[in-house]
Amino acid sequence: VRAGQILEMLRWTRAWTAPYRGIGLSNSSFSRLPIAPSSSQGGTEPRPVRLSYKLLDGEAASPALVFLHGLFGSKTNFNFVAKALAQQTGRRVLTVDARNHGESSHSPDMSYEAMSKDLQDLLPHLGLVPCVLIGHSMGGRTAMLLALQRSASIRQLLLTNLVEVDGRFVWRLNLDALAQHLDKILDFPARQETYSGPTLFLRGGNSQFLLPSHYPEIRRLFPRAQMQTVPNAGHWVHSDRPQDFMAAVQSFLA
Repeated sequence: VRAGQILEMLRWTRAWTAPYRGIGLSNSSFSRLPIAPSSSQGGTEPRPVRLSYKLLDGEAASPALVFLHGLFGSKTNFNFVAKALAQQTGRRVLTVDARNHGESSHSPDMSYEAMSKDLQDLLPHLGLVPCVLIGHSMGGRTAMLLALQRSASIRQLLLTNLVEVDGRFVWRLNLDALAQHLDKILDFPARQETYSGPTLFLRGGNSQFLLPSHYPEIRRLFPRAQMQTVPNAGHWVHSDRPQDFMAAVQSFLA
């Protein structure tokens, strides 16, 4: 990623959060999962955009694995684990660039409702419904919302490190050289729907994700949720401990 592109993303992030600075947060840490304002909040349905993806072939009878990356990431973040899991499980595996990331189309709407809408458009087109959603950070929040909105389309849900560390995200890119920190990102919206399918919350042992205070809200939204820790992993569980990550995925699928 070029420095100019990173600066543009930082400017976008600050503009995105500016109207909401100073808004109070609820007592539940889990309820502070970030989400951006959306055109859908004004009554307009988000418009799906063209997403760039890579689909690894496999057995069509089993639900495909669909990987969703985090903020400023891309589908290439999962190259190693996607190829390995395709070989180990025999399933189709899809990696996707979110809107405004990688080779996907750009849009001024970067809400989670819009990103969910993109997947609601893409997955049936590829014949990948129902599927197993595996989301990291921003991708995990998108996966959560999609599962709550379209539960019949999601067979299983695996989420890794949804909550920022020490009030900010941990990046592999050197964003600290470009900005002191990103402004606090917005809350995950209150939802009345629940997702009753199998759900695994996977955290790195060195991260602040999945504290006991999160459990009541997790159980409310995802009644069948399990929690698991990968030792010696930080925010990027699939990169820090790829073998342990893949073992957790395969155990969850069994």
